[in-house]
Amino acid sequence: MKPCDTNINRTLKLVDEMIALADQGDVEREDVGCGIMYGILRDAAYRLKKIAEQERKAHQQKGWWHETQ
Repeated sequence: MKPCDTNINRTLKLVDEMIALADQGDVEREDVGCGIMYGILRDAAYRLKKIAEQERKAHQQKGWWHETQ
């Protein structure tokens, strides 16, 4: 797998962690400020996820993406 593809995979894993943290943080928060912070974290994660998925698809269409390597 090309380094650029590895970085896309790493980004997708990171956004999953960001979403999980935002979900957990929302459940455990004790004030509004934390709710705002976790909302921003979740929003950023979903925006990054969309872009990373688009890039993965573009690389697949170009024939660059090889999962098994």
